[in-house]
Amino acid sequence: MKDDKEQVVILGLETSCDETAAAVVTDGRQVKSSVVASQTKLHEKYGGVVPEIASRAHIEKIYPVIQEALDQAGVGRDDIDAVAIANQPGLTIALVVGVTAAKTLSFMWGKPLIAINHLHAHLQSALLGAEKLELPAVALIVSGGHTCLYECDSPLELKLLGSTIDDAAGEAFDKVATILNLPYPGGPSIERLARKGDPKAIDFPRSLLGKGSLDFSFSGIKTAVLYHCRGQDMKGQNRVDSMNEQEVADIAASFQAAVIDVLVKKTRRAADQIGARTVLLGGGVAANGTLREAIEHMCAGSRPPRALLVAPKRYCTDNAVMVASLAYHKYKAGLFADLTLEPKATG
Repeated sequence: MKDDKEQVVILGLETSCDETAAAVVTDGRQVKSSVVASQTKLHEKYGGVVPEIASRAHIEKIYPVIQEALDQAGVGRDDIDAVAIANQPGLTIALVVGVTAAKTLSFMWGKPLIAINHLHAHLQSALLGAEKLELPAVALIVSGGHTCLYECDSPLELKLLGSTIDDAAGEAFDKVATILNLPYPGGPSIERLARKGDPKAIDFPRSLLGKGSLDFSFSGIKTAVLYHCRGQDMKGQNRVDSMNEQEVADIAASFQAAVIDVLVKKTRRAADQIGARTVLLGGGVAANGTLREAIEHMCAGSRPPRALLVAPKRYCTDNAVMVASLAYHKYKAGLFADLTLEPKATG
């Protein structure tokens, strides 16, 4: 390991879902390169990610993406101090591609291997530009496959406070977009249309679960949108086909408002429970402008006001910068993996 005065250069890899990504980051903060090969076009006709298609695309893209990241950063194998890989959670068939590539490079280059939790890396995205983290802090990670709340004492000290018991928020966005005949991915499509709609037009349910619960449930609101469009017995035609744009926009806006309302209330509840001085926000859905504004308003309205650290939009969706950045802290702590490392669907 290098001493504290020397720069640490880490190559990070990410293949947990449908983005093949590589990045070179120095000292956990200086982004030397970030390359992401998106698979959106491959999956859009299915309305969601098809694991087998994702895996094949990762196999095709992983090494060209790594080489491009190294070239953009102007570094070679001798400059890299460690190879980091997000090995959990995610689609196992996709994760295995990145894990295999990372283990291969670690072995061939003689570099330490660092295993990263994908969700913890999303939290790290919110810390990238932070000069100071006022503790205690609560972190909301909201993405396509996960919606979680953590208590954060440091990048390596996280305590899970709550998670989704069914559909994650991003998954609900994708499914509702399909109901509304909107293109994949659903989050950006609904956000764009919702700007034209009335968020109070339809009173969709807010599932807060039990008193004090920090878990999430978005299956009910998805079903409520489905019933609104097709009737309670599900035997009618999709009414969206005969709606004008304003009517569909009202549904989109009302759905989005309900989801964001739950996310904000749960985050406030968690912050109040632990006496948080800071709120962190990351994950793909964190790119939603209405959510960012609502969380900001909540933090400003707290007494005393809470600091808010939000991941830059370019690092909200899956990327390898967050992997390499978090890996720096594990490198300094000497937390390395060995070549028996395996992908894990959960984590």
